[in-house]
Amino acid sequence: MPFVIAVPKELAMGEQRVATVPEVVQKLTKSGHEVRIEHGGGKSAYYSDDLFIAAGAKIVQTRIDLFTGARIVLGVQPLTVAEIDLLAEGTIVIGFMNATRNLEAVARMRDRKITAFALELVPRITRAQSMDALSSQATAGGYVAAILGAANSPKFLPMLTTAAGTIRPATVLILGAGVAGLMAIATAKRLGAVVEAYDVRRAAGEQVRSLGARFLELEINAEGKGGYARELTPEEREKEQEMVTAAVARADIVITTASIPGRKAPLLITKGTVATMRPGAVIVDLAAESGGNCELTQPGRTIQEHGVTILGPLNLPAQIPFHSSQMYAKNLHAFLMLLFDKEGGLVREFTDEILAASLLVHAGEVRHGPTRDLLSERKT
Repeated sequence: MPFVIAVPKELAMGEQRVATVPEVVQKLTKSGHEVRIEHGGGKSAYYSDDLFIAAGAKIVQTRIDLFTGARIVLGVQPLTVAEIDLLAEGTIVIGFMNATRNLEAVARMRDRKITAFALELVPRITRAQSMDALSSQATAGGYVAAILGAANSPKFLPMLTTAAGTIRPATVLILGAGVAGLMAIATAKRLGAVVEAYDVRRAAGEQVRSLGARFLELEINAEGKGGYARELTPEEREKEQEMVTAAVARADIVITTASIPGRKAPLLITKGTVATMRPGAVIVDLAAESGGNCELTQPGRTIQEHGVTILGPLNLPAQIPFHSSQMYAKNLHAFLMLLFDKEGGLVREFTDEILAASLLVHAGEVRHGPTRDLLSERKT
C-alpha cells in the first residue's frame, strides 16, 4: 500500500539540513510512495527542487498542502505545536525530537494521537547502525570542529620546513573519543597536527591509537551502558582533572566532545585551567548546547579569555548540510524500512526492539518513560 510521505522545509534558526535527498526519494517513489517536498526544502543543503522532481518527488508550496493526506512526516528538527495541529490523527512523525526541551510539542502530539519516533532514542546496537543518526551527525560535527579549530588558530597545524626555518606542528587535544571525537582526531591528523586524546573509557584507547594519535592513560574504566561513559566518582574526577589540566596547558587547540545522555555536560576545563593555556590557544566546545565542557563556554558565541579563543558552536552538522543531509536521509530510509511489512503496508505493532526503544508517542500516550515523568512533574 503506497503512502504519502511529507518532508517540510526546516525553519529552525541555523538549520540548513533537509530530511531526505533525491537518492532516497528515488527509492521511495520506485516503491510506489508519493514523496512531497516543501518548496525550497533542500535549497540550503544544495538540493534544488529540480533535483527532487527528477527523482520523482512532488513539490508543494504550502504547509497545508504538504501535510494534508500525509501518512508519514520526516524531519530534522522537532515540529512546532502549530505544525502538529496541521497533522491528521495517526500521522507518523520521524526525526530528532529533543523531547525534554520540547515538552509542549510532545504533549500536543499525545493529545492529537500522533505517532512519533525519536531518532536520538535509537539503540546503539549492531542491527541499528544504519539508522544511527546521532552517530552520522556526530561524524559531521567532529569534522567541522577540527576545521573550526584550525581556522581560529594563529598557527599552522602541520610541520613545515621553509626557507625561513622549520615550523613545529601544532598540538591538538581531543577530550572525548566517541564518534565526534574520533572524527576530530582523524581530521586533525590529516591536517598534520600532533594529536593527543583522552576518554574515560579504556576501550577508546585502541581506536585513538589506530588513528595515529597518542592516548592519554589514566587508571580509570568508566565504560557505561550503550557505549557511553558513566559518571565518575569524586576521586576519579580529581585524578582526571589533574591529567587533563596538564594536557590542556600544552595544547594549541582543544576540542571537547564529552557528554552524558540526558545530563548536563561534564566540566573538563575550569576557568583556572584556561588561565594556564598559551596565548592564541583555541577551545572548540562541542558540548556547548548541554552546558559545555569548559566553564567559560557561552553557547552560540565565540569569546576570548586570557588570550584563549573559546568557541561554543551549536548544530555543527548543519554547517556541512550537503553530506549531513545525505547521511541523515539514509538513516531515515533504513528506519522507514522497519515500519513497512512484506506487503508494503505499515506494521501493526511496534514490537521490533528498535521501534519500541525509539517510540516517543503513540495512541494518545507518551511511551518514553523519562519524558512522561517530566510531563507529569510539569502538571504538578
